[in-house]
Amino acid sequence: MASTAFSLSLPTFPSSSSTVKAKPSIFSHHLLFIAKNVPSSSLFSSSTRTTKQIRTAFKIKCSSASFSNTLPSALLFDCDGVLVDTEKDGHRVSFNDTFNEKELGVTWDVDLYGELLKIGGGKERMTAYFNKTGWPDKAPKSEEERKEFIASLHKRKTELFMALIENRLLPLRPGVAELIDQALGEGVKVAVCSTSNEKAVSAVVSCLLGPERAEKIQIFAGDVVPRKKPDPAIYTLAANTLGVEPSSCVVVEDSAIGLAAAKAAGMTCIVTKSGLDGSVQPGIDQSDG
Repeated sequence: MASTAFSLSLPTFPSSSSTVKAKPSIFSHHLLFIAKNVPSSSLFSSSTRTTKQIRTAFKIKCSSASFSNTLPSALLFDCDGVLVDTEKDGHRVSFNDTFNEKELGVTWDVDLYGELLKIGGGKERMTAYFNKTGWPDKAPKSEEERKEFIASLHKRKTELFMALIENRLLPLRPGVAELIDQALGEGVKVAVCSTSNEKAVSAVVSCLLGPERAEKIQIFAGDVVPRKKPDPAIYTLAANTLGVEPSSCVVVEDSAIGLAAAKAAGMTCIVTKSGLDGSVQPGIDQSDG
C-alpha cells in the first residue's frame, strides 16, 4: 500500500482560559526557562544566538507579570520533538521498519507523518490511518482483532525505537540537560508528559538524561490517561500528582495538539520548533487559569 494523501482536522477542547500573545519569536531550536527577577517587557527574539549564549541566559522575558518574579512550581516537558528530535528519524522510521517486517506494503513519508502527528498516540495514529486509507490485506477483519493487531504493531515499533535510543542514535536537543539541571537546582518539579509509550519515554529519560536525573523526573505517558492530547487529561493528571496548581506550571511543547492540551489545562506553554512540529509556530501562550 503506497503512501496516500492524508489530512485531518485538529479537534479542540473547551477551556475557560484566554490567550495572552507574547512577541512572536523565541529561540527556534532551543528550550528556554522562565526565570525569576526578569522584567516582563519582552522576549529574547533572536533565532541565531549560540548554544553557549542560550545556556548562559536561560531566561524568557514574559509578557505577563504573573511569572515576572516567581519561578514556576513545575516544568512539564513533552518528549518527542522537545527532549529529543525523534519524530522524523526515530518514530517514523520505526513505524516503517515495523510495516516492512510485517510485509504490510505501507510507508509513511515525512509529509504524511507530519499530518499524522495531529493525532496523539501511535496506536491511535495507525488506526486512524488504516480507517482512512483502507486496512492492509494481512490485517484481521473484526474490530477486536484489529485492536490486537494494532497493539502488536505498536509493541514491535516501540522495541525498534528503544533500540535507537539505547544505542544513542538520537541525541538530546542542545541545552535540554542544562535546562533540567537548572530547574531541579531551583527546586522546580520536572516531569515529562507524552502520548508516546511509557517504555519509550522512560528509555529517553534514563538513557539520554542519565539515571541521576531520571530518578528526579516523573513520567506521565502512554495510556496513563484515557484521552490523549489535545485533551488536557495528561497535564491535569501531572499537576494533581505533583501537588501543584495548573496555573503555576510551565509546559514545553512542539506541536499543535500539545499546545491545545496545555492551554486547556490552564497552563503556560512555551512552543519550541522541532523537525516535525505539527503546524505550530514557536512562541508563548499563557492562560489566565
